[in-house]
Parts: sequence; structure tokens; C-alpha cells
Amino acid sequence: MVSVEEQLALIKRGADELIVEEELVEKLKAGKRLRVKAGFDPTAPDLHLGHTVLINKLKQFQDLGHDVLFLIGDFTGMIGDPTGKSATRPPLTAEQVMENAQTYKEQVFKILDPEKTTVMFNSEWMSKMSAGDMIRLAGQYTVARMLERDDFSKRFKGEQSIAIHEFLYPLVQGYDSVAMCADVELGGTDQKFNLLMGRTLQKSAGQPPQNIVTMPLLEGLDGVQKMSKSLHNYVGVNDAPGQMYTKLLSMPDALIWRYFELLSFKDMTEVSELKASVDAGRNPQEVKDIFAREIIERFHGAEAAASAHKGVGNQVALGEIPENLEEVVVDADSQEELPISAVLRLAGLVKNGAAAKDVLGRGAVYVDGKPVEATLKLRVSGRFVVQAGKKKIARVVIK
Repeated sequence: MVSVEEQLALIKRGADELIVEEELVEKLKAGKRLRVKAGFDPTAPDLHLGHTVLINKLKQFQDLGHDVLFLIGDFTGMIGDPTGKSATRPPLTAEQVMENAQTYKEQVFKILDPEKTTVMFNSEWMSKMSAGDMIRLAGQYTVARMLERDDFSKRFKGEQSIAIHEFLYPLVQGYDSVAMCADVELGGTDQKFNLLMGRTLQKSAGQPPQNIVTMPLLEGLDGVQKMSKSLHNYVGVNDAPGQMYTKLLSMPDALIWRYFELLSFKDMTEVSELKASVDAGRNPQEVKDIFAREIIERFHGAEAAASAHKGVGNQVALGEIPENLEEVVVDADSQEELPISAVLRLAGLVKNGAAAKDVLGRGAVYVDGKPVEATLKLRVSGRFVVQAGKKKIARVVIK
């Protein structure tokens, strides 16, 4: 059994805010299997790692033994979420919503256990609402309260149009919590108004109000803007393993620990140990490699994670011999043996003698997949696979 303290620590990992913590603690102490809701409007067919921050949190609840309710907003998707928008968003057709929803399910089940996940569609209850039901729902909130929402307030003050149906979006999202009897709802920090609407409507319906866990919006690979396809700073869930590897190793060093906290399933004790090793002088690229392989394994499997680096230019692991190597002929100039430093230079694997000395000193020179000493000499008429660091490798023929 996982203690309440341990559950709470995992639930709060990476979270921006927990509303109301005391209420949640009481539910956990009572041993209640929580009904944990997160809603996704299938407005685009492909997910990126920024979307998975919420899904990872659902997985943590699932691992703690709670019931995950994965809500696909096929009804709200046809309204269009106004959150953060400076203009009315065009609604999707029912066909677009369902096509995107199917793609969503395929992607999220790479993280969530499908046997322990209840997938729901809010059209199941919203499409049964009469006009009178919708009017009664709308009567539970005021225009003044709606205009307290930051994006509505800015648009109203800027004399930009706000369509009436946009006011329905937070009401419908809130009513979803009533229909689903949610104990907890997850959402991004930008969704706080909508999440609180669920608490308000549940109280009106005589239900215990849901607790809210807000998660931060993940920065993209630029380390500044929110991860977004339009900003080209994203890692897609369906990106090829080599693409994922290249992108993740290119992230700024300052992002490493943020990504570990929000995207990794490693225990934070292990993450702290990795951070300490970098603080003590370890190359951050090695830690990025550990992180990248974990993410790639999650979405593509262990075999893809082990070989992802092969899809990154000519970068290979030290000691690994890839296929289709370039062959380089080196002239021994009547000598019977050549020092390895000379072979590296003549084969174009290093720029000069100083670079050869450096790479040999780091123990990063391999011949036929095995590390070698600086004193090694290679015989004439031999054929050798010679590697200098992770980016230079060739099949060398000495004549």
C-alpha cells in the first residue's frame, strides 16, 4: 500500500497548483478510489510532448490505483475552446472531431493502460440535453463572472468580438464533471477558470466538489515559448526515433531537469542524482541521452530506443560498427606500421596531430569496436574500422 504522503508527493510532482489540498488528503485518507478526469478536445490529429504532461499525470494516478477517465470532447470540440484565443475559433465538423479522436486514442495508449482507462465522449450526455436544459445550465453563471476570465476580459476591453457560444464552453466543461462524478480534474494552468467551473456546478448539483491539479505548460525546445508545432519547437509523439533523439539532444541544458520532472517516469531521487553528477562535471549530453532513450522507448519500444542514435547523421555509439561505412585508403609510404595518431590524421578522422592526441587522451578511439591506446600501431595491408569520437568513423585500408 502506498501511503497518503507518498501519493500526495507523486500527485504534486511538477504540478503548478493543487486545489484544495486538504480536501484531497481527506479523500486519500478515506481510501477512496478517485475518479480522475482529464478532457481533450481533438482539435488536431497529432500530439506532442507538451500534451503528454497531463497524460503522464493521469498515468501516475493510474499507477496509484485510481480510476482514470479520459474524456474526448467531441461536443466541446465543435464549440471550440476560447482559452487564450484573441478571436473566435472556427468550430470543427463532427467528422473532423471523430477522425482526430481516433488518432488521440492510439497515441495516449502508448502511455496509459487501456485496460484501466475509461474513454468517454461528452456528446453522450450533452447531445441529450434539450434547449431548456441548456438554458438552465446557462442560468447558473453570470456574464460578469464570465468576463473575469482573462482572455474574455482582454477581448472585451479591446472591442474584439466574443460569440455567445464561447460562453458555453466553460459551462459545458464544468458540466462534464457533474455528469462524470469526477473527484479530481487535471488541466493546464491556462484552464484554471474552466476547471473551477466544474467545482461550482458540482456544488449546485449537490456533489462533493472536485479537486483540481493544474500542470504547467511545457516550454518547447527553444526553452522560451510554449511547445507548439506552429513555433517549430516541438517533439511529436509520432516523430521517428532518430528525429526524437536529435531534437531532445539539442535542447538547452537549462531545460533538462524541467523535462525530467514533467515527462520522465524516473523517481525524483534518481533525477537528483543525475543533476548532482552534472553539477560535478558530467557532460550534460550524456544525461540528455538517458532522457531521450526513455522517451523513445515509451513511444517506439526498447529496440528503437537502443538504435535511435543511428538515425542521427553519422553519430554512433563508441565502439559500435554501423553498416555501409565509408572506405578510406591511407598510404603508409613504405612503412610497415603506422601509429594510430597518424592513421587518424591521414584518414581525415581528425584535423591534425593535436586533435589526434586529444581524442586518444580521452579514450575515444576504437579500432574494430575496441578501445585502443595511443601507442597502438597498425600494420600495412590491413583493413580496420577506425572510430574517433562519436561522429567520425571509417573503414581504413592501409597500403
